[in-house]
Amino acid sequence: MKEAMFYKRLPAEKVQCFLCPRRCVILPGKRGFCRVRENSGGRLMSLVYGQLCSMAVDPIEKKPLFHFAPGSRCLSVCTVGCNLDCQFCQNSDISHPERVFGEDFPPQEIVSHAVRSGVGGIAYTYTEPTIFFEYALDTMKIAKKRGLYNVWVSNGYTNPEPAMQASKYLHSINVDIKGPERFYRKLCNVPNEKAIKDALLVYNDQKVWIEITNLMIPGWNTGRKDTEALCKWVVKNLGEDTPIHFSRFHPSFRMMDAKPTPVRTLEEAEKIARGIGLRWVYIGNVFGHGGESTRCPSCGKMLISRDGLSIRRTILKCGCGEKVPIAGRKWARL
Repeated sequence: MKEAMFYKRLPAEKVQCFLCPRRCVILPGKRGFCRVRENSGGRLMSLVYGQLCSMAVDPIEKKPLFHFAPGSRCLSVCTVGCNLDCQFCQNSDISHPERVFGEDFPPQEIVSHAVRSGVGGIAYTYTEPTIFFEYALDTMKIAKKRGLYNVWVSNGYTNPEPAMQASKYLHSINVDIKGPERFYRKLCNVPNEKAIKDALLVYNDQKVWIEITNLMIPGWNTGRKDTEALCKWVVKNLGEDTPIHFSRFHPSFRMMDAKPTPVRTLEEAEKIARGIGLRWVYIGNVFGHGGESTRCPSCGKMLISRDGLSIRRTILKCGCGEKVPIAGRKWARL
């Protein structure tokens, strides 16, 4: 355990956590919504510091990040726990565990393992990195000193101050903007998406490379108005060069009776996004579709050809003059 950041003490040994927008008030001996931050005698403690529950080497494209260090590999790490309660969670065994578990693995060992593995950097992913903030932050500090990149795959439900602190060591982030207010209230047990957008504004202001994912669930966030609203917000607040990934839903967790997303729904979302002005639009989680390749937004020419998560061909400047924006170039393997 390690004492948590971003909390204050209240009367009667209660504490209030300010890591995420839930701002949990926690009684002595009890835990916050995320299940991994506990009030121990009037001090808020992280139960997952140094407790690694999953580690694997992945292509950066799996995150998905297509315009940051393309072709590189990353060491993916996480602890148990999450600050959302998504009905459709695809990692529910570790995001909603009955107990806290993990293997002792201090930050220095994660970085050393990454260096030995020959990866470009470390991805904090699988569960929500916000809830293991202290562990991630200490790892990111060491990783940055060792010349590795740090990327988060996040639900974005993070308060502005922690987001600002993370941004000092964060190179890129993929945030899943899941849907409109009704989606978040009914399927994720949070009031709305405003706090997520506020965090994205912090990352954008701090020059963190951002990519957006939108998991499309039929009947919940697949309407034309929902897609238009999302894309207009991204263009206005993050810029037209922000990549967006429309991802296919497959039944999982508490939504096993739901239907997979029709491919035509994803294709229509792509058309809407391009029509609104987003230039780098992708379709994900559809085997053999081809929607994960990068095409010139002006002439449609294939620039980066991807076969699943593997890059087959790369052109970074189209004959018509368009250039593919690439962040983290020094780690790219093209």
